Amino acid sequence: MTFSPLPPTNRILSPRTGWTRDHWEAMADQLLDAVVPYASPGQARYDLPGRASWSGVRSDGLEGFARTFLLAAFRIAGAGGAAPPGLIERYADGLAAGTDPSAPDSWPELTDCSQQMVEAASIAIGLHETRAWLWDRLDSSVQERVVEWLGGFVGRRTWDNNWMLFQTVSEEFLKSVGGPYRQEEIDRGLARIEEWYVGDGWYTDGGTRNFDYYCGWALHLYPLMWTRMSGASGGVYRERLHTFLTTYQHFFGSDGAPMHQGRSLTYRFAALAPVWLGALADATPLSAGQTRKLASSVVRHFAERGVPDERGLLSLGWYGTFLPATQSYSGPASPYWASKGFLGLLLPPDHPVWTEREQPLPLDEHDVVAAIPATGLLLHGTRHDGVVRLVNHGSDHGAPPDDPHYARLAYSTRTGPDHGQSADNHITVAPASPRGAIHPLTCEDRTASSFYETPDGTRITTTSTVRGPWEIRVHTITPPNDSPVPEADHAAADAPPVPVGDHPAADISVVREGGYAVADFSPPAVATGPGWALARRADGLTSALVGLYGWQRATVVRDVEANAFGPHSATPRLEADRPGTHVTLVVLSGDAVHPGALRDAIGVEVRADAVEITFPDGDTVSVARS
Repeated sequence: MTFSPLPPTNRILSPRTGWTRDHWEAMADQLLDAVVPYASPGQARYDLPGRASWSGVRSDGLEGFARTFLLAAFRIAGAGGAAPPGLIERYADGLAAGTDPSAPDSWPELTDCSQQMVEAASIAIGLHETRAWLWDRLDSSVQERVVEWLGGFVGRRTWDNNWMLFQTVSEEFLKSVGGPYRQEEIDRGLARIEEWYVGDGWYTDGGTRNFDYYCGWALHLYPLMWTRMSGASGGVYRERLHTFLTTYQHFFGSDGAPMHQGRSLTYRFAALAPVWLGALADATPLSAGQTRKLASSVVRHFAERGVPDERGLLSLGWYGTFLPATQSYSGPASPYWASKGFLGLLLPPDHPVWTEREQPLPLDEHDVVAAIPATGLLLHGTRHDGVVRLVNHGSDHGAPPDDPHYARLAYSTRTGPDHGQSADNHITVAPASPRGAIHPLTCEDRTASSFYETPDGTRITTTSTVRGPWEIRVHTITPPNDSPVPEADHAAADAPPVPVGDHPAADISVVREGGYAVADFSPPAVATGPGWALARRADGLTSALVGLYGWQRATVVRDVEANAFGPHSATPRLEADRPGTHVTLVVLSGDAVHPGALRDAIGVEVRADAVEITFPDGDTVSVARS
């Protein structure tokens, strides 16, 4: 299939991205056109190529319909019904066939905790937003069948997380068209998220420390979409969204790259849902020009890196297909939750978000630091290279076994965690100790801290202090019996690095810490020196790890096919012979990095009660020893 090119850029209206509403409509049309060859005879399923989910191919086909229908609904409603030819009819036919039990491509019924619940919510929202152009024009028999199928939600059990809101919006739509519903089930999801609200505009997704994109594209999105159905004021939801966006805007690099942290990253620009929602609900600290600049930067970022692919499809991965970064519930149509990123099309063409000139975001003009105390997350971004880094002292997703998208100490907009053996952005005591439950301690200004415990009860407490592209980590390792740990021979850190494989005696524990894994289509360049290691991509993005106290060796660990950002990855690593106090400088920068000079210029004094760090300009930071 041949796709029309995107419109020419408009640097008058959009000086930073060149994108306007025309680009958004063209991109939406390309995505919708590309799935047509994969439609079932009745248009009720889109059986896209790719790995099937654990729900099976029939459910995957429904997912293809529901998630692309959400995009179609935004396109139709935003154009006042003046959609591309055949678009409304295509989805009307699919609704008729999908709800006809005798049709070969009929949809599976809704059952307790089934994937159909997720897709029903997208269909309900889509039908509400296109009511005048689609629902009201459906034959009454089709309307009845749709109501009957959606009505399968009534009385059903959902998972105790964002899924509860699928029931809220689906039954609210049923209520609005005279279908079956239970008010207590509509209210239940809204009541449940009150227990998950932790402050600073953030919800946890289901009661454990789940801080990720689901906060925006689900826990903020569905309550405010419910208000569009119910007519409720939703004041508290708007206030929380406004607060959320004050820091969430910093989850994106100046080039539009989203922070690569958390699950379901294959939804890509769904991360824009709360950004557009802020404008839609009049609940944003961003100006109209900033909103469009941020949103257009993100979609353009992916478009310039092969997303969608040569078939016009969204694959299971990040830039290209990369299955290790997906989950078992993800099928070939799962990436089309990216449709949520087109929510802004509901804003009419004459809305300021489309007519005002793009305006710069804070990162475009200066470095940013943003602490989110309720979550234990600390962001620091640098204007000169546009990179944002996320220091993680609070999100562990209920502590699954070493999930690389939650267990790392840091993430960024330009790197992803390795799924191999490099243990990037992690400190461990041999035998290898996965970072389990994260216990947050502090998070304010430029500093955050937490601890985790190894299976044998060893406690590893880490305090992070950020400054520009630097993060200084102070680690204190405490054995199970709480006895003091003799300090390592820190003078040995001045010795040349020991070759890989030359380890201390087996009866001595080894402490290891990794920096950021950088990945590319060619092997990154690497270098090591006394107390430091470095890996650099071809474009200059550099990850460096500098031992400031308590480390003896430095090396670089390479891997292949382990990273969403490229097939070749490299991670700088430090090693020590004995656990104790360890101080590390972690650097991720698009600028030149000189680890030896940094090691000489940053002072560290370890006292009984604190570690004092002196930066090259003379500023000092004191970190309490836990």
